[in-house]
Amino acid sequence: MYNILVIGSGGREHCLAWKLSQSAKCGKLYIAAGNAGSSQEGENISIDTSDFSRIEDFVDKAGIDYIIVGPEAPLVAGIYDHFRSHSVKVLGPSAEAAKLEGSKAFANDFMAEFNIPTAGYLTVGPDSIEQGYDFIDAQDETIVLKADGLAAGKGVLILNDKEEAKRELNEMLSGKFGDASKTVVLEEFLDGIEFSVFVLTDGKDYVLLPEAKDYKRIGEGDTGLNTGGMGAVSPVNFADEQMMSKVRSRIIEPTMKGISERGMEYKGFIFLGLINVGGDPYVIEYNCRLGDPETQVILPRLDTDLVELVEAVFSGDLASKETASIPQSAATVVLVSGGYPGSYPKGKEISLPLAEAESIIFHAGTQKDESGKVITSGGGRVLAISSLAIDHHEAVKKSLNMAAKVHFDGMYYRKDIGFDL
Repeated sequence: MYNILVIGSGGREHCLAWKLSQSAKCGKLYIAAGNAGSSQEGENISIDTSDFSRIEDFVDKAGIDYIIVGPEAPLVAGIYDHFRSHSVKVLGPSAEAAKLEGSKAFANDFMAEFNIPTAGYLTVGPDSIEQGYDFIDAQDETIVLKADGLAAGKGVLILNDKEEAKRELNEMLSGKFGDASKTVVLEEFLDGIEFSVFVLTDGKDYVLLPEAKDYKRIGEGDTGLNTGGMGAVSPVNFADEQMMSKVRSRIIEPTMKGISERGMEYKGFIFLGLINVGGDPYVIEYNCRLGDPETQVILPRLDTDLVELVEAVFSGDLASKETASIPQSAATVVLVSGGYPGSYPKGKEISLPLAEAESIIFHAGTQKDESGKVITSGGGRVLAISSLAIDHHEAVKKSLNMAAKVHFDGMYYRKDIGFDL
């Protein structure tokens, strides 16, 4: 049995802890810093996810065998590299490999080198802004602007007005997203429907996890501001065998080749943000970890021991492993604080219903107060309700029925998850 430390405090980390705890190979399970829900699966530890020295002290004290990293920031900051000479094994890429998520320019150059289909692009800095204007003028109508660095999922703008795009380019380079937009990547707009594919790799071999489709906009019908994610479904009906064959041959295998040829250390998850353009997959973005809220639909469908897969990553046995998915569909609906993704109040008491069969409440922005009551905390996204059913329509209905039994002041959620499938 292995002692495991999950890094992070969101819905993804609660879901990871939930899945890991089901394994007979899971010994003691800790979550740093966790939330009110993850405390039901293991023991929450109050450690800042960026404080690698304190994490190391805890790892030594608790005899941790595996660190499972949820969010991107510790990976980009080099948590894998910090523990490279330590006996503990970190599931995640090195800081160099994590640039696939940490730098949009790095990722685009990587895809260009290994012929991985993506949008045409131009990387712009303060000294090349005139070239950026020329790129914007050359586009048909819609322009995509991406902050090069990490911007908590909010550094992407999709605009239909070229003059507005030029103004936003100026604002981004002037610090609209802080250091993340010191450099901006301009991209051609790809018109299609998005989906996400997830891979677990040891840097050489890989296994596929269930695919998903998430919904980022705050408003129904995919309107309004971008968020960290308002819901997700799995499987995705157009990600059939023909599409997935293209994903494997055109995207996953060249990505693995690139990781190998560049000598990147990569033992962890790769999240491929894809778009289906006329039946062909293109990469929108790489992420170097699982998604949130996609994790809350793919792990309930994963019919394979997650700890055994992690074990195989580090033992060199991943090539012999196969993953299985249950045939049911999963859907998650995210409940957020009023005002999100802008400013929002915290500390609101949450009234939670008793658990029901085929529905799971994953906590995100929650904590317990001194009296033991569950209250809203940071992040804006408070809960993710995941359900299983014969198809995604029924799964969404189950999650919505459960959501109607939850209450906290200002609670909001979308009722149309999966509307476009």
